[in-house]
Amino acid sequence: MGFRRFCLFAILGFALSVFCFACTNLNQETTQTPTTEQTDKPQISALSPQTQEIVKSAGTDGLFNPPRGDVRLVVISDLNGAYGSTDYDLEVDKGINLLPFWQPDMVVSSGDVVAGQKTSLTESQIKAMWAAFDEHVAAPLREANLPYGFTMGNHDASGAKGVGGNFLFQQERDLASQYWNDPKNDPGVEFIDRNEFPFFYTFKHKDIFFMAWDGSTHKIPPEKLPWVEKALASPEAQQAKMRILISHLPLYAVGTGRNQPGDVMENADELRVMLEKYNVHTYISGHHHAYYSGHRGKLQLLNMGIMGSGPRPLIGSKIPPTKAITVVDINFDSPELTTYNTYDMKTLKLIEYKQLPRFLTSHNGIVLRRDVEYEDLTAEEKAACVDKLGEKLCANQLTVNS
Repeated sequence: MGFRRFCLFAILGFALSVFCFACTNLNQETTQTPTTEQTDKPQISALSPQTQEIVKSAGTDGLFNPPRGDVRLVVISDLNGAYGSTDYDLEVDKGINLLPFWQPDMVVSSGDVVAGQKTSLTESQIKAMWAAFDEHVAAPLREANLPYGFTMGNHDASGAKGVGGNFLFQQERDLASQYWNDPKNDPGVEFIDRNEFPFFYTFKHKDIFFMAWDGSTHKIPPEKLPWVEKALASPEAQQAKMRILISHLPLYAVGTGRNQPGDVMENADELRVMLEKYNVHTYISGHHHAYYSGHRGKLQLLNMGIMGSGPRPLIGSKIPPTKAITVVDINFDSPELTTYNTYDMKTLKLIEYKQLPRFLTSHNGIVLRRDVEYEDLTAEEKAACVDKLGEKLCANQLTVNS
């Protein structure tokens, strides 16, 4: 009798142990199930008081921090105010203060970070502008050990030339070069070719090849194009997992008041074909003061919104103009490669693709929204494009002749 009772208790004990073990594992599996909530969200308490206040201002749901990719960039553009200004709009400081929240691997700028392009500005005034930029932007990035990849804008160091071929803003170009080539202002990128830095140069970061060219005017000098092609064809570029070009002027217009020759790169389609030939994925630009995530052909076009003074509406759009900042997450195994999360700098709410026009009719060719293909357009939309631009600049936008 005692032996049978012992066996019964042993069997019951074993069954109870198996049940408890199963319950424990079930609970662990439940807590480890992936969710659609924000990931990589930093501890708010670890952020500076200024950053905490900005994050709280986003509302009860908090500031969205997207799932992190293999590489994260924060892209900014057009920070300047009025000519000669050494002050920055509040949104500029706001954006820089938010960087610890998003924790990027690198910051990219498509130019116009000071307020030049005026011949009456003195040397001391120009140096004061660069000192103000350093205080508000460059120094905080250096202190955070954040690399800064950038291009020169027309208000930084315009490449405009007079009838004699001389630079109209030579002093601004000289002082910009002086600032950037000062070792204490090193932007922290891994240079590949810096012989003509900061106007034409290449660098790499985490398996991404970057080229910055002088898009401060509408024309890349013909003598520079061989350098562009040689750099893009180089092993450093072609063995990278991604290639990005940074320019100030876009290839195609997106902003009202800038839809005209001189405010976009000359021979845009020819440049695009060249960039596609070397598998450049993304062309980042500013100047138009309007955010639009688009593409033409195979080339992704990240037209950056402004953080400084003077946002503009998109071409033909009734959407109110906004200041913006973009977080780009790069996933090397993803077919799209990049994911954009762009924030309205006033409300800190996301600007969704669906809020943007499905296409824009730039004077030099249609620009499709990033998630729209030409075949997706309705017959009415195609007809509207052809009516404005003609068949060649609409229907043929996917044709690339290598």
